[in-house]
Amino acid sequence: MIDAHIRRWIDPPLNRAGNFLAARGVSANHVTMMGFGLGLTAMLSIALQAYLLGLGLILLSRICDGLDGAVARFTRITDLGGYLDIVLDFIFYSAIVFGFVLAQPDHATAGAFLIFSFIGTGSSFLAYSTFAAKRGLTTSSRGQKSLYYLGGLTEGFETITCLILMCLFPSAFWIFALVFGGLCWLTTLTRMYTATKTL
Repeated sequence: MIDAHIRRWIDPPLNRAGNFLAARGVSANHVTMMGFGLGLTAMLSIALQAYLLGLGLILLSRICDGLDGAVARFTRITDLGGYLDIVLDFIFYSAIVFGFVLAQPDHATAGAFLIFSFIGTGSSFLAYSTFAAKRGLTTSSRGQKSLYYLGGLTEGFETITCLILMCLFPSAFWIFALVFGGLCWLTTLTRMYTATKTL
């Protein structure tokens, strides 16, 4: 919901950093994989109940997630890069939730509900982008992307905010999981409604 509105604030520093890295031969895919590795390390930290360490690793991972696109814009945007970016993003989100479930098995049902909800947002997003490409639909509201980005109530900013709150207040994980899972289903339903109107 907020992603498109914060582009003007986050793009300039990301572009400067992306230009710096690209000039030194760092590829966008390397940055993507680095971010994913940091995300998996965050999952392990959270599973061991090192929540603040996990929080720091999540933030570093998401910086990489923003940087890979910036590096690509100064080198070459590729289909493989876009593919890796979106696939690893969805795995990252579920991995962090899985880390909380490992740390707090009593809250496994809430964690499972949130991952179940991520399936709705992820599949509605990717399916729409597939048919948008088939029809030649484009959007630049979230910057230059490899695929069509259909917004919603729960996008990247909101998801990261939720994960940060979970790390800061781990005992309330189950509450955040249930509330955010419900918001994810609202996103899925609005995307399905958009699809019925445009496809």
